[in-house]
Amino acid sequence: MEYFGGIQHARWPDQRSFVGSYESGGRCRAYRAWPPEPLEIAEGANNEGGRIRQAHMRRFLSSQSNISLVVVVNISEVIAEIREVLDKKDELREEALKLTREIVRLSGDSIKALHRGELKIAKERLKKAEDLVKRLKEGLKGHEDLYFTGYVQNAHQEYVEALLFYRYLLGEKFPSPREIGIPEADYALGIGDFIGELRRHFLNLLLKGEIERAQEVYAFMEKVYDELVILEYPKGLVNVRQKQDQARYILERTLEDLTRAKINKDLEKKLEEWRNEP
Repeated sequence: MEYFGGIQHARWPDQRSFVGSYESGGRCRAYRAWPPEPLEIAEGANNEGGRIRQAHMRRFLSSQSNISLVVVVNISEVIAEIREVLDKKDELREEALKLTREIVRLSGDSIKALHRGELKIAKERLKKAEDLVKRLKEGLKGHEDLYFTGYVQNAHQEYVEALLFYRYLLGEKFPSPREIGIPEADYALGIGDFIGELRRHFLNLLLKGEIERAQEVYAFMEKVYDELVILEYPKGLVNVRQKQDQARYILERTLEDLTRAKINKDLEKKLEEWRNEP
């Protein structure tokens, strides 16, 4: 124990210094630093010995252990809270995955039925998919981190693709994203896939020899593409550029098929006229 200006200065065994004012009876109030911050009442030997008893050092270390215990309990509470939230999200995610898989399946069945001309079956599948889309949105309300994910986005795209194709074949007005409760970005990507289904419809008409109707489908595909390319946004917002590139490639191939079909039809017509000449 050292004295400077009536103030006791001492060190713990780990070389941390404390400062304290001298009190009669060999007691002093210990501080971690100056200005004083009360740490512990430590009884030392008398001012002649200058040593702090080991018993009081153990008491000090015991108080530190209590602090550690409080910290551990606090961490346990934090982890418990995190686990509760993540367990809930995990349950919601599993349920969302089931719903999205079913939406994709129903939308695909609807599209197949439309290509076969089975409008009643297509309508039934679409209605079931519509109900699941609403259920998915309601179930993930307040959990935007789960709602705006890839598997939900893919399900929305498939549903939009099937719905637009259904409305097109029936000659009905296309719904807006707000009307069907689909995010605008997902709707835009669904339009890109819709052009692909229009090509399949175009090819089916060519196989039936209905070139005029097939040409009408191609003209509509061009209009849809012209509207789609207006959307110019970064990939981080909506990856519509990829859909635009795919749509342009589809249009090029479709035009080639249409041109080839028209040329073949003209040749067949001329050959038929040549055969019928006297």
